[in-house]
Amino acid sequence: MHPKKAVIIGAGIAGIASAIRLAVKGYNVEVFETNDYPGGKLSEIIVNGYRFDTGPSLFTMPQYVDELFKLAGKDPRTYFNYQKLDVLCRYFYADGTQISAYADTQKFAAEIAAKTTDTASSVIKFLAHSRDIYTITNHVFLERSLHRLQTYLRWDTLRSVFKLPRIDAMRTMHKANSSFFKDSRVVQFFDRYATYNGSNPYQAPATLNVIPHLEHHFGAYFPDGGMYSITLALEKLAEELDVKFYYHTKVDEVILQQGIVKGIKVKDKVIWSDIVISNMDVWFTYKKLLSGHIKLHPQKTLNQERSSSALIFYWGIKKPFPELDLHNIFFSDNYLLEFDHIWKKQTIYHDPTVYVNISSKLNTTDAPEGCENWFVMINVPADSGQDWDSQIAAARQNVISKLSKVLGVNVGSLITTEAVLDPRSIEFKTSSYKGSIYGTSSNSQFAAFLRHANASSKIKGLYFCGGSVHPGGGIPLCLLSAKIVAEMVTAN
Repeated sequence: MHPKKAVIIGAGIAGIASAIRLAVKGYNVEVFETNDYPGGKLSEIIVNGYRFDTGPSLFTMPQYVDELFKLAGKDPRTYFNYQKLDVLCRYFYADGTQISAYADTQKFAAEIAAKTTDTASSVIKFLAHSRDIYTITNHVFLERSLHRLQTYLRWDTLRSVFKLPRIDAMRTMHKANSSFFKDSRVVQFFDRYATYNGSNPYQAPATLNVIPHLEHHFGAYFPDGGMYSITLALEKLAEELDVKFYYHTKVDEVILQQGIVKGIKVKDKVIWSDIVISNMDVWFTYKKLLSGHIKLHPQKTLNQERSSSALIFYWGIKKPFPELDLHNIFFSDNYLLEFDHIWKKQTIYHDPTVYVNISSKLNTTDAPEGCENWFVMINVPADSGQDWDSQIAAARQNVISKLSKVLGVNVGSLITTEAVLDPRSIEFKTSSYKGSIYGTSSNSQFAAFLRHANASSKIKGLYFCGGSVHPGGGIPLCLLSAKIVAEMVTAN
C-alpha cells in the first residue's frame, strides 16, 4: 500500500512544521513555494555586509520548535540552540522614563515600582491574572480546533467554558489595564501587547492580556545565528524526513472534483494528492487558487477586518549604542491618537511607537565591526490604496527625528545602508492580503472564534495553517496551527 500524499502550499514556518508532522506520520509530503527561499515572513536579507531577520524578531515558547525534532526522534540541540534573555526589552518614554523589562518577575516588578507610581504588588497581581487567562485558554482554545464538535465535548473544555468570565473578554484591553494600574506609562506598557497580533488595545478584548504571561513566565529567547536559524533548522529536519521542497514554484490552482481535493496545478501540470494544506493567506487561497468555486468561499470570513501591517526600515548603523539592547521600544506620547490614525484614519501618526531590534548585539557577525544592524518597525494600517510613497517618506523623517532626540545623536547621518518593507511589499513577498501581518484583527471579543478554521467545512481534504487562520499569527501560534492540522488529518 502506497503512503498517502500531502501537498503543502507555502514554505512558511507553519507549512514546514506541517510537513514535518505528516512526514513523521508516514505521509509522502511535497511543499511548493513561490519564493526561492523558505520561511515566508521568517526569512532574512543581507545588504552590504549587514544581515537582517526580515520578520518575526521575538522568540518565545521554544518548546514548540523543540517538539518537532523530538517527534522525529532527533535531539533539537544538534540542529539549533538559543539563549534566554535576562532583559526582555528596553522601553523609552516621551517624558524621559526608561524601563528595563527584566525576565525575572520580582526584578521587573521592582523596576516598575522604582520608575513609576505603580507598585510591585500591582505588577505581580496583573501577571497572576495573565497566567489565569493562559491556564483557562491554552490547552482548549489554542491547541485544539474551535470549529469541531469534539473539542466542546471534552471535560477539560467544559471546565474552561465555566471559567470563561475570568478571561476578561467583555471589556477592552485598555480598560482592563487601566483598572490594574494608575500610571499611564504602565498602562501603555501592557497595552502594547495588543500589537503582538496586529490589534488595537482600545478595541481588542482584555483576553489578550494572556500575552504578557508568555514572556514573563516562559521567557524570551534568541537563537544562535538569528531568527532565520529556526527556519533553516526546520527545513533541514524536513528534508531528512524526505519532504520534497520545490522553490520558485507558484501554485496556480487547487484541483477539486465534486467538492473533494484531488491535488494542485502548477503551470500546466497537475500534481495529484490525497490532501492539500495551504500555508498561504486564506484570502488568497480562495481568491486565487479556488477562484472558480465562489460558492465554496466563506464570504463572511474573507470580509473580516484585517490586522494592522508594518513599515520596516533595515538600517546599517555605523556606530554602536551601548544603551540599547536586542529589543527596544520608543513609545508614542499619545497612544490613543496613534491607534486612531492606524484604525480610523488609515494613516501613519506623526509620532509613532518605534520598535528597534538589533540582532548584532548577540550575533556579532550580523554587522561589520563597530556597527549595528537596526530592524526599525512601526505599526501601520493594512493597504487600502494609501499613497504609501509619500507616507513612507514622512514616516522615515519622523522616526529618525524621534530616535535622534531620545538618543542624543543624529541617527540619519549614521545610516550607511537601507532596505524597506511596507504593506505592498509584504503582500507581494508573503501573499498576505493587504499586507496584514496576522490575517484578521482581534478587535472584538469573538475574534478568536471568527478566524478561519484549520479545515474547510465545504471542501473535503483542504486544510489551512499559518497566521491567517486559527489560532493566529506569531511563531508559537503558527506552530500550533500545524499541530492542529496534523491531528485533524491523521484523525480522518
